[in-house]
Amino acid sequence: MPYVNVRVTREGVTPAQKAEIIARMTDVLVEVLDKDPRTTFVVIDEVALADWGVGGVPVTEYRARQHD
Repeated sequence: MPYVNVRVTREGVTPAQKAEIIARMTDVLVEVLDKDPRTTFVVIDEVALADWGVGGVPVTEYRARQHD
């Protein structure tokens, strides 16, 4: 019973995009590990941008630095 947890920033991810993520993650486990898709769980967590960091700084600051 595989369980996959995908975390993305809360920036307008659409229901269609979430459905595609769920389908593709399930397909990977079926193809690579021969898992049963009926017992494969995929959970998508949306994280507020203020709660996400990269490179030791909040993601908004990280992105601002990339444009400098």
